Amino acid sequence: MESATKRGRTPRRIDPALEVQAAPQELVPRRRPTQERSRRKFDALLAASRELLTEVGFESFTCEEVAARADVPIGTLYQFFANKYVIVCELNRQDLVGVQDELAKFDGVVPSVDWLRFLNSFVDHLAGLWMSDPSRREVWLAMQSTPSTRATGAIHEKEFAEQIARMLAPLMPDTPRERRTLMAEVLVHVVYSMLNFSVQDDQSHADAVVELKRLMGAYLMVAEKESRTSAKRRKRREEASRAEESRRADDPETRQAEEVRTSSA
Repeated sequence: MESATKRGRTPRRIDPALEVQAAPQELVPRRRPTQERSRRKFDALLAASRELLTEVGFESFTCEEVAARADVPIGTLYQFFANKYVIVCELNRQDLVGVQDELAKFDGVVPSVDWLRFLNSFVDHLAGLWMSDPSRREVWLAMQSTPSTRATGAIHEKEFAEQIARMLAPLMPDTPRERRTLMAEVLVHVVYSMLNFSVQDDQSHADAVVELKRLMGAYLMVAEKESRTSAKRRKRREEASRAEESRRADDPETRQAEEVRTSSA
């Protein structure tokens, strides 16, 4: 039997989102709407995608069904999205932007003595979103499906972590910036993994959320304590250095040696 190539047929191209690439590409819409009419179609497609994803899961999710549910021509869908992987990445971005907007309301609260209460309230808010909107878990799971969706998810999480790192700075000012960044990335990853765990079948959501709060609270309290210890050590070093400078300035022999070096110069 002749191969497809020998018969003159072009071999089917693998979807870039499925390819194992040295540097997986970020998946983004082909274009974003700029006019109200296009915006309505774009939003309708995303809303239909959430509904379908929740009902059938990502494996059975198709662009054709999304277009049909949104009452939008399939050609219009492809004007915005190259494939279903781009759609789910846009849903993930949409979810994280909403969380970032909510987090921004508390900017400046973290350094206060009530930062632990704020942390618990924010975790409760996230947990409530995952319980009330099953599509969030489905989107998170779909983001693990290919190298490019995972790479795109990592980019989204990194942007979220940068916001967390900035909020942590006043809480632990003597912690190096690189470590605060790493801590923020760890927190974001742990939070979403635990939220996924909390809504699994036969799992107590409330108990899992309590454990998540304990984990995050303990992690941040240790880091805060280390930062305070580092600040005290730095202060002692600075005081010792100033004392040494004062002693040297008051010592006649040291002063004379300084004058000799200055005159020699």
